[in-house]
Amino acid sequence: MRRLFLLLSFMVAVVVPAAAAALKPPPTPIVNVSTTYWGVSVDDPYRWLENASSPKVSAWIDAQNSYAADVFATFKHSDAIGQRLRQLAITGPQWASPKIAAGTLFYLRETPPAAQPVLVGAPWPSGAARVLVDPNPAGGLLSIEGYWPSPDGKYVAYATQEAGAEVTSMHVVRVADAAILPDTLPDVSSGASTDALAWDADSRGFVYTRMPRPAGASGASYFDSSLYHHRLGVAASADQPALGRSFSPVAEWNAMESADGRAVAMVHYGDGSYSDMYERVGAGPWRKVVDASTGLLVGEDETSMTTAAFVGPALLAIETTNAPRGEIVSVSGGAGALGRVLVGEPPGGWAIRAISSLRGGFLTTEVNGADWRVRQFDGSGRFVRTVALPARGIGIDGIAADASSDQAVIQYSGWVIPDHWARYDTKSGVLTTIYALKPPADYSDVEFTTMDVISKDGTRVPMTVIHRRGMAANSSAPGILTAYGGYGLTQSPFFIGTALFWIEHGGVYAQAYIRGGGEHGETWHLDGRLTKKQNDYDDFAACSQALMSSGWVAPGRLGIVGGSNGGLLMGAALTQHPDLYRAVVSFAGDYDMLRVEDSPNGRYNVTEFGTVKDEAQFKALYAYSPYDNVRAATAYPAVLMIAGENDPRVEPWQSRKMIARLQAANSGPQPIMLITRRQAGHGIGASFSQRLGDRSAEYVFFANELGLRF
Repeated sequence: MRRLFLLLSFMVAVVVPAAAAALKPPPTPIVNVSTTYWGVSVDDPYRWLENASSPKVSAWIDAQNSYAADVFATFKHSDAIGQRLRQLAITGPQWASPKIAAGTLFYLRETPPAAQPVLVGAPWPSGAARVLVDPNPAGGLLSIEGYWPSPDGKYVAYATQEAGAEVTSMHVVRVADAAILPDTLPDVSSGASTDALAWDADSRGFVYTRMPRPAGASGASYFDSSLYHHRLGVAASADQPALGRSFSPVAEWNAMESADGRAVAMVHYGDGSYSDMYERVGAGPWRKVVDASTGLLVGEDETSMTTAAFVGPALLAIETTNAPRGEIVSVSGGAGALGRVLVGEPPGGWAIRAISSLRGGFLTTEVNGADWRVRQFDGSGRFVRTVALPARGIGIDGIAADASSDQAVIQYSGWVIPDHWARYDTKSGVLTTIYALKPPADYSDVEFTTMDVISKDGTRVPMTVIHRRGMAANSSAPGILTAYGGYGLTQSPFFIGTALFWIEHGGVYAQAYIRGGGEHGETWHLDGRLTKKQNDYDDFAACSQALMSSGWVAPGRLGIVGGSNGGLLMGAALTQHPDLYRAVVSFAGDYDMLRVEDSPNGRYNVTEFGTVKDEAQFKALYAYSPYDNVRAATAYPAVLMIAGENDPRVEPWQSRKMIARLQAANSGPQPIMLITRRQAGHGIGASFSQRLGDRSAEYVFFANELGLRF
């Protein structure tokens, strides 16, 4: 790699071809619709683009895809960039989502360039793995969205979805011979809602989420998810409701079971909100044991680790009302009540994000800005030790533990640490590597720098800058900044993988930990939602400015990228500070914030974003809504948006309308493009080739627009 860096220093910077600026986007007709909210008349000139079934909209999509292809044809080094990214993406087998049940370790294994991961099982703590379910013969569009081993390890229920639409079905595989049972349960979830499952004590049945299918409808509803009960070998049509009918149209579920026959269901009503908890003992009735007013975190966080656990006879959970950074409490028998505190809110700014049960105690996963750690406690909450993981620059990707085992799997990765799985011995504290991703390149010349940035209101916001080892911050490098900032989800260091291409060519890559996420606990989340959402965008702008003022990024050479809620962030960033950025890449973002709640998944987002039906929330939404803040005759940065036509989480018309308005308003020479993927969704279950294609488009765009050296 050192030799490659020397060679690069003699090459010239990429210059965007004049041909790209000469190309003009296809015109978009204006058919204005005006709506009055709280006395404010709001124009919507491109509402007609919301009609996905219209031939005119389909033709518009084709024209935009053609325009984007013409612009990309003017970009230099596309083939070389694509080849390098493919080289970096073809790693050894990649493991993910570990779970342990009855002496078997289950996980998903992807072997690039195979389209999809397969489900495998291996004897625990050692033994040869074998494939249980392989979705790849379906052509790469079918994917495993989640899986749930039975307590005795004999069966695994798994959910599949196709072409990114996230309309899931549940299936069951027998572990002994990898035979797929005839049980097929449709309408498990719809993309807007979650899927969940908890097995019965005898492993012959389970409760699972199910969406109602209205009479005469060809598919399931987006709303009113509840739990049904299924027995193996019984037709799905005979399954009976178990819990949650008429709870809420936007009910979202998590569930888990214990080895002694208990089960827990956690339900929250809208994204980013807190959970009610219900418990069932054996085949008895469900009873409510915790009310959402306690600030109980949702049942499963972004690392797929649970926020509640059975520890011996106790049921433990993370609550945030009395301790915003989280404390571990026991759940008592009284409805809506919590018992004693086993582990208090950690000192030093740390926040508890997950809890994992093991024999004689539990592990906590904790975060403090950009830093992560795992601590061990015994069953009474007495501290045992902090697990000896690398201290800086890693994120915890998952923990697999079993209440009957002294051994746990801790999955972690870092900016320069490929995916790593370690067997943790809870008695001795010893970590033993059982898997480490084999990357196809040398990452030893990459290092990172963490800095605190002062936001508009004085809040300190962490940011990590990844760069070539020994690189000077001399205001000469192009840079890419990313962030998320929503739903209390915690962003963590991750292995840079294909981003090595950017760094080995002299670029820097940065991640900001802005408000709206969970990097400093629930207060960090609450300070970036509803009427405080603007804090997210102020944090991001401050980090953008700091990258240039500190010298890490050259003025005029900063690009930004984000997806989903991070796509909304991109829209707000480019409309609020168009002169701050040179290029923007946004995947599947919401942009018309006054119309979000009119879409199915938008109803789930009201608890995070707010509603136009509340005057104060409308004012906040309107103030930052990217679509409503595009200004005519403004020189906008180069923009590339990518949307999936089958996206159930963010309506693809959000990208269509935003691009149309930006193209009409742009007075500058930079291209503003939308690529619509016809066989894709929100990115869930995307095939290897789809993911590589999106990444290639992103880096070809950034390399040409930001002047990366070749």
